[in-house]
Amino acid sequence: MSVIEEFQGFSEETVRFFRNLKRNNNKVWFDNHRERYESAVLEPAKAFVRNMGSRIRRFSPGIMAIPKVNGSLFRIYRDTRFSVDKSPYKTNMGIYFWDGNKPRMESSGYYFHLEPPHMLLGVGMYMFPKSMLDIYRKAVISSESGRSLTRIIKRIHSMPGIEIGGKYYKRIPPGYDMNHPNAELLLHNGLHAGMETRIPEEFYSKDLLDYCEKYYKTLEPLHRWLVEINGNRN
Repeated sequence: MSVIEEFQGFSEETVRFFRNLKRNNNKVWFDNHRERYESAVLEPAKAFVRNMGSRIRRFSPGIMAIPKVNGSLFRIYRDTRFSVDKSPYKTNMGIYFWDGNKPRMESSGYYFHLEPPHMLLGVGMYMFPKSMLDIYRKAVISSESGRSLTRIIKRIHSMPGIEIGGKYYKRIPPGYDMNHPNAELLLHNGLHAGMETRIPEEFYSKDLLDYCEKYYKTLEPLHRWLVEINGNRN
């Protein structure tokens, strides 16, 4: 049985790397500092994925935590094909733990984001795949799942520092009642909740696991609701 490498925290060098990259966003600089990227970013991030994944599975058993790039770790290379900004690298670290057997970005999950001087934790789905949008809307107005979501949203609104995101459309979609109690939620093309803060002291130690687990567990009902309507575990 393999032993999971213990996560001991990220470092000042992790933060420094992204700050330096922001000032030197070019291939020559990155190639010259690739070893820094691997040792200060990738290695601790992989350990974080292994350890955090084990913790999240205690309350979300279907979570996928894959400690590699294009698994739970988002690649650092930007897709510049359709962007005016041709900077080749992302100046942030993104980590995603998703639930079920559907593709990563078509599944609800738990998100971790570092972009100095801030850190962000999120739960839910940033954007619904087209195949899910109608399913979501019907669940929002359903007497059973709609009431359940109302309770979840109300509870999240009572949590200091946590915001709900995903609102996108300006008008209620055709065929839906604009006077429905959940009509506001029909304006969403994604549904997620999270908090952004300056990098906390916990970031630099294994205490980051406890810090993240607390928020993830608190927002688990929203994640579970999305998983259930999306049929991830079928």
